Amino acid sequence: MGQGALGVGLIGYGLGGSAFHAPLVQAEPGLRLRAVVTSRAAQVRRDHPGVRAVASADELLADPAVELVVVAAPNAVHAELAAAALRAGRHVVVDKPFTLSTADADRLIALAEAEGRLLSVFHNRRWDSDFLTVRRLLEAGPLGEVSSFVSRYDRFRPAPKGGWKEEAGPGSGLLWDLGPHLIDQALVLFGLPETVSADLAVQRPGVEAVDWVHLVLGYGRLRVVLRASMEVRDPGPRFEVHGDRGSFVKWGMDLQETAMREGARPGDPGWGGEPPERHGTLTTEVAGLELRGRLASAPGAYEAFYAAMAAAISRDGAVPVPAAEARDAVLVIERALASAREGRVVEVAGGP
Repeated sequence: MGQGALGVGLIGYGLGGSAFHAPLVQAEPGLRLRAVVTSRAAQVRRDHPGVRAVASADELLADPAVELVVVAAPNAVHAELAAAALRAGRHVVVDKPFTLSTADADRLIALAEAEGRLLSVFHNRRWDSDFLTVRRLLEAGPLGEVSSFVSRYDRFRPAPKGGWKEEAGPGSGLLWDLGPHLIDQALVLFGLPETVSADLAVQRPGVEAVDWVHLVLGYGRLRVVLRASMEVRDPGPRFEVHGDRGSFVKWGMDLQETAMREGARPGDPGWGGEPPERHGTLTTEVAGLELRGRLASAPGAYEAFYAAMAAAISRDGAVPVPAAEARDAVLVIERALASAREGRVVEVAGGP
């Protein structure tokens, strides 16, 4: 890291802070992690020698060397912590979900503009290997006009782990945890939907928050199905994309999270790649003849987020995820909650 690297302060050192934000910040030459707000001081010292562990956001914001604040605290406090950092004159990255309401999202966007600070949201799965592959396919057109898109994010955790994500509180449950990943990817590919229909459930004993999600986003003739659940030992395909000329089916999750939790970092040999047996299957036609085979996956690139953020602060490009786009994902979640509560299809685009 060079002498001119931007100082970063991280609020929160749970899974998001320790496995994603801290190592990705440290891997970016234009950034330097200076301090972490956490009660896990010993873990911070072990993982990142020389980085201070502090007790509060106020203590972090008192350090003038911290120019960028990353909010990786529980969902319910994202908005207030981001607002405090913006008012203190810092640029801000907020982990997903951006906020728990579009009203809070709008306030933060306006505050960032008033303070002249940059604001972005960590929707890292825009840089998943499989998603980048699907995005290229849709841009290239071998599937023709897409009529159905299915995206699954399943886990097998029949016994609750405990913690706030499984309790009945603001921002808890799968819709706020995995839902933002699924929804953001759909919005990147297809834009804001016209309608949403949602079925939300609590299936596991001892859990109070939603742990089963089924969303259907309507785009005219196109249907986008987003699913997440916690009792799936044998998951279905991660992606299914079907059009009037072909199909693409991809099994298995992107490997970057697993690699980072095992200590791998961007730039390591094979980073972001997948073995051939995990590549998706493309079925299409060429000159009226059916073509079917494995399609090599594009390499994943989580490091691209903080590279773009560092460049944006240095006035060399846009933020990696505009806050207005993350606000749209919150809007879809609001509409999904209304749909499940009222038992009907709810309009999204142009609604109040």
